[in-house]
Amino acid sequence: MADRGEGASPSRRLFLGGCAAAAAAMLPASRAVARTSPVVTTRHGKVRGAVERGTQVFRGIPYGAPTGGARRFLPPEPPTGWSGVRDATGFGPSCPQLTTPGGRASEPPQAEDCLVLNVWTPGADRSAKRPVMVWVHGGGFAVGSGSDPVNDGARLCAREDVVLVTLNHRLNAFGYLYFGDLAPSSKAAANPGQLDLVLALQWVRDNIAAFGGDPDCVMVFGHSGGGSKVASLLAMPSAKGLFHRAALQSGFGTYATTPEDSMRIAAALFEALGIAPGDVDALRAVSADRLLAGLQKVTKGNPMLGPGIVADGAVIPQIPFAPGTPPVSPGIAMMVGHTATETTVLFPPEGAFSLDWGGLAAALESKVREAGPLINGFRRLRPDATPSDLYFAITTEAGMGRNARVVQEKRAVAGTAPCYAYLVAWQSPVSGGTLRAHHGVELPMVFDTVADFPNLAPRATEAQALANVMSRRWAAFARTGNPNVAGLPEWPAYSDPRRATMIFDSPCALSDDPLGVEQALIAAYG
Repeated sequence: MADRGEGASPSRRLFLGGCAAAAAAMLPASRAVARTSPVVTTRHGKVRGAVERGTQVFRGIPYGAPTGGARRFLPPEPPTGWSGVRDATGFGPSCPQLTTPGGRASEPPQAEDCLVLNVWTPGADRSAKRPVMVWVHGGGFAVGSGSDPVNDGARLCAREDVVLVTLNHRLNAFGYLYFGDLAPSSKAAANPGQLDLVLALQWVRDNIAAFGGDPDCVMVFGHSGGGSKVASLLAMPSAKGLFHRAALQSGFGTYATTPEDSMRIAAALFEALGIAPGDVDALRAVSADRLLAGLQKVTKGNPMLGPGIVADGAVIPQIPFAPGTPPVSPGIAMMVGHTATETTVLFPPEGAFSLDWGGLAAALESKVREAGPLINGFRRLRPDATPSDLYFAITTEAGMGRNARVVQEKRAVAGTAPCYAYLVAWQSPVSGGTLRAHHGVELPMVFDTVADFPNLAPRATEAQALANVMSRRWAAFARTGNPNVAGLPEWPAYSDPRRATMIFDSPCALSDDPLGVEQALIAAYG
């Protein structure tokens, strides 16, 4: 099977956005709610929301029809309209999924009728024409939800005068099971989870003005698996014209599951459930729980061995950034980056935080081509680093770092729209600081939700100062396609040979090709 991490050969561990360890380390404080009732008219009917912390919020709005029963595995359809005023104060269902360790019992229920979205806005004023930020959640292609507390939009929207949209879509076998030659296309679509995202963007185009947003100024951004989903949108003809900027945060379109491997996953699922290969109608008839149980058996509990995005030649004509840039989106400005130690929470092996030098070599043996020269090179660059420090640095740069660089380089060579590179080096205080600059550490800063996470309290002042910078940068990029903001250091677009990269830390600083030597070592030995 082709590697399914956020990178090439090193590891299958680069998976979850908002992964279990990071989520458990950032438990939200309660949110004050004011019970008022703004009402907005959409194309399908009226919705009633609430006002929270000075921002209007509408939750659980259907953007698509139910996808269960006879509609399972098929392209999504628009929702049926409703009469009266629909309550939109509670989150809608998430896609059925295998619960990750540390999952919260208070999360919304799971159901196949999961094509819902949430809107935060400073005010539902049609004349406002605010930039729109559409968030695609992480969790690989297997788990996740748009209702995660870290992406609450109240403070971001109020301070930056933007509209935020988060959404749920089909995941795992419901959204990414690929049948290929096992079944005719009339029976099952390729990449239906990605088609859900396109339908959500069409809903934004048709309805967001009523919420105070500008349908001609839409940014899509995503973290981890969400970043890879956004990258795939860049390659989808059906998404062309529906968004105008894109940000890939620790997730990149440099890989996809091969059609052959994907068909093997589908065949194994048929076998696990005792269904004749290719009998899609029988697969539709099984319950969601049974389908997930079969998927659990096929993957042996490893979500990286489950369904994922497939460059099927039609819905997604090519892997977005392999071999070249997507031809359907040459004018989309991009932000592309990752954190300095992604792998501290991306399934580190047992003992990863207490390695000695022999243990480091053993831990890297199956992940890189030549562990010895690679370790020696990194030791020369970082003489004070511990073996564990180097394990996390090497595995991060061999995966996320290498793939971020692929996208940055290809966009720079194409020269059709700017690409802004970043690295998050700020280290979280949770777990005594052992997680360092972990996968997802930037999310409370991007969404300005630092105050909702008391576990950040030991560095709360620094975290909030960084949130003030990152949320402004992201909002400015949504507004103009350029993350530069008056009063903050200049952030040039990425180009050869300078390779300017913004380092988000305390304080922030611009650096030219900060990981160039590390990436040369990865290219030689990784």
